[in-house]
Amino acid sequence: MLVPFKDLLADAQACGYAVGYFEAWDGYSLEAVLEAAEAENAPVILGFGGVMMEPDWFEGGGLQRLGAFGLAAAKRAKVPVAFILNEVATFELIVCGIQAGFNVVMLDSSDLPHREHVQLTRQVVQTAHAVGVAVEAEVGELPDASGDMGGGAGRKTDPDEAARFVDETGIDALAVSIGNVHTLVDGQAAVDLERLEAIPQVVPVPLVIHGGTGFPEEAIAPAIAWGVAKYNVGAALKGAFLEGLVEAVQGLPPGA
Repeated sequence: MLVPFKDLLADAQACGYAVGYFEAWDGYSLEAVLEAAEAENAPVILGFGGVMMEPDWFEGGGLQRLGAFGLAAAKRAKVPVAFILNEVATFELIVCGIQAGFNVVMLDSSDLPHREHVQLTRQVVQTAHAVGVAVEAEVGELPDASGDMGGGAGRKTDPDEAARFVDETGIDALAVSIGNVHTLVDGQAAVDLERLEAIPQVVPVPLVIHGGTGFPEEAIAPAIAWGVAKYNVGAALKGAFLEGLVEAVQGLPPGA
């Protein structure tokens, strides 16, 4: 069943767990995520990310097609589900996502100058909240292990800056940078738990960890205790898909 994003995270915080967002890239991968969640009887966040999509296809109707498919799957789910449009590049794509049925959206704008980041995020919040859609945003900037997302060395979240940002924008969840790394598949990130512990002292909304594939397992429980209610996982899924695809192709008989 499709449920409000804020309710999903509130339940997670009340019961001491975090909800996984396992990023899909097509209908098959989204169905696989939902099938696994239903097998575990676990709430889940379904959705698609704008960063990895081919721009001409995505902006030329692909977003709407993904939205229609994902929304239908979310409504028929046997577990509580939220449906996110994650990290898209423009406000126009946010509007398209809202119209397509996503019930939480995120603009990829953390690399903007602070004032512009605040103004654009506030515009997203005003548009989304007017129709009951939640908004996630990020303060700080994650490094990227693949080098493809332009993250450089990253910039860790400053708790006071984060508090002001949440107050000025009215977002529903805050993604933080505490040493977590996008697309880290070899080894584990060196996360700054002291910084993480300080953020919920001044930030009143649930926290989100992007780069969940490389997040150290021993840090998950304390992170949840300090306000993390959502983990994003993508690179591990794409790696498993690629390995399975290679294995399947190599197993075909010659000439098949």
